[in-house]
Amino acid sequence: MNYSNIKYCDIANGVGVRTTLFVSGCRRHCPFCFNQIAADFAAGEPFTPQVEEQLLQSLDHPYVDGLSVLGGEPMERENQGPLADFLERVHERFPEKNVWLYSGFTWEELRGEVPVEAPYTTSPVTEATPRILSCLDVLVDGPFIEGEKDITLRFRGSANQRLIDVPASLRAGEVVLWRDDPVFESHTKE
Repeated sequence: MNYSNIKYCDIANGVGVRTTLFVSGCRRHCPFCFNQIAADFAAGEPFTPQVEEQLLQSLDHPYVDGLSVLGGEPMERENQGPLADFLERVHERFPEKNVWLYSGFTWEELRGEVPVEAPYTTSPVTEATPRILSCLDVLVDGPFIEGEKDITLRFRGSANQRLIDVPASLRAGEVVLWRDDPVFESHTKE
């Protein structure tokens, strides 16, 4: 797996101050993607043990709330094995930190409940998929759709994308949406 970028002290991709990892590789090629350079699987640098350790060290501060993983597409089949190993290390070492992952695949596709949409012809589900999901607090799912772009939405670019509370969804056996800050929501719904 390659990564195209790492941001330290990011506040745009989840609640609070975060370390954000952008993995490389995406076959979807959404029009107007904010990170087209990361669509190339060879973009950036190899995700080595040294890079993993740098990320873990960046999380080891009380002001860092968690880790966010974006792409490219983290849930491309090629990325899932290395990503699952890394997220398990994060979860073990920092159980109090929350982990967000952004995927163009829907929850239902990642659970193997519905067929994938074009351009994919093969399910994204691998043996690593449930391992990854078990490490997540929030999954932002669905592709960016320019026609549904809404700059008033928090932590996502288009209205079709959902912020899913992964632990609650796994317990319930159905999608449970993540509850955002009610004070913020009350100011944005008019």
